[in-house]
Amino acid sequence: MGTRREARERAVQFLFQADLNPPDDLPAALDRFWESQRAAALAEDKGGATYGQPLTLPPPTAAETAVRVFADPLILGTYEHRAELDAEIVLHAKNWDLHRMAVVDRNILRLAIFEMRFREDIPPVVSINEAVDIAKKFSTEESGKFVNGILDKIRGQLMRPARIVK
Repeated sequence: MGTRREARERAVQFLFQADLNPPDDLPAALDRFWESQRAAALAEDKGGATYGQPLTLPPPTAAETAVRVFADPLILGTYEHRAELDAEIVLHAKNWDLHRMAVVDRNILRLAIFEMRFREDIPPVVSINEAVDIAKKFSTEESGKFVNGILDKIRGQLMRPARIVK
């Protein structure tokens, strides 16, 4: 899996978690999230954690650092612009109440719309394709179609090319 895909998946996981349990201190919550991700990966590499024994984490690898460097601005930006992103979703998700959507789908949409609206270094079609694939992985096949439909409507209103980086 590529660094950016992994970063987007981790971003969706954090946003999902924060949606259900909003953090009081976002930077501290991010640090805890990344530490838990590293601990889980290390435990998996060692064949499972040993009960009752503390796990000492080595420094992050270059790959882990690259994932976080790409993911953190996505998470922070999505979190900062959440009200605007939610308004976009409501505008384009006809007959869908935002809070009745699957939590994972809602956060995939937020992340992708953030990329499309605020990250001119990422072509909108890339954001859409990544969101659809992540929806299929973490939600359902139908979620992929749902996410694609909403994001395609938003892409049609963008004032920039869909396939070109600015």
